[in-house]
Amino acid sequence: MEFFRVKKDIPFMRYRKLSAIISILTFVLAVFFLISKGLNLGVDFTGGTIMEVKYSQPAKIDEIRQTLSTINLSDSQVQNFGTANDVLIRLPLRSDLSIAELSEKVVEGLKKEDPQVEIMRVESVGAQVGDELYENGALAILFVCIGIVLYLSLRFEWRFAISAIVANMHDVIIILGFFAFFQWEFNLTVLAAVLAVLGYSVNESVVVFDRVRENFRRMRKSDVAEVINNAITRTMSRTIMTHLSTQTVVISMLIFGGEILNNFALALTIGILFGIYSSIMVGCPLAMWLGTNQNNLAISQENKKNEREII
Repeated sequence: MEFFRVKKDIPFMRYRKLSAIISILTFVLAVFFLISKGLNLGVDFTGGTIMEVKYSQPAKIDEIRQTLSTINLSDSQVQNFGTANDVLIRLPLRSDLSIAELSEKVVEGLKKEDPQVEIMRVESVGAQVGDELYENGALAILFVCIGIVLYLSLRFEWRFAISAIVANMHDVIIILGFFAFFQWEFNLTVLAAVLAVLGYSVNESVVVFDRVRENFRRMRKSDVAEVINNAITRTMSRTIMTHLSTQTVVISMLIFGGEILNNFALALTIGILFGIYSSIMVGCPLAMWLGTNQNNLAISQENKKNEREII
């Protein structure tokens, strides 16, 4: 079903040089920030304790930091969590204190300053568990990437496959670059969002490249740029409606989901926006520069036909 249809082809490939400059620049910056700043790994990966406390009046963050400094916890992170009365405290692991002793020490110090403070939750992750989660998370991304590479290699002619792979990896690096630059916390929920974006981007690339491949067979007298422009334009209605509905849900999570879902929604928001861009302005121009045309597509189809006959 199409709620609207773009009748005139939009000349996307006319701006492929500009998109190449933008893509390379954003990719290089993302890699630079990942190397120079690194990811702000959450307690899920590094180990430590998270405490959520609630005050009866707006919390004084500086005084809380001062209180923690007096008990030799100056390297703790303190920030508002949702409202001005709620505070989130991140405590690193201490070799001289167990997690339980560390939590008790903090609670004692906070209650000494304000007896009415309430401890809403305490979450702890040991160093060994954090290392395991970090390794498992890295393996999850690796296996997903390998699966995507294999799927695209089997689904498309190699020029399309390479272009789709580069476009999807571009999205992941950009998300990680944003988190490195702004030092947003990277935890298990953000990792889940990155994996979701990978699947989302693959779907978008497959839809666009399927239409491009169909157009090469149908528009035999048109040049490559016209074929790709027509394919992208013909999928615009589907792209806009799909991404608009998805982004509406994600933005709702970002606004109303609270602090716990904030970074998850941020990663999805960035991934969806760049997923649209990369499928159109990274994957398609790259396929064009790799020499995709009617002739090599016909050769590829003929080879597949011969392989099926032999089997």
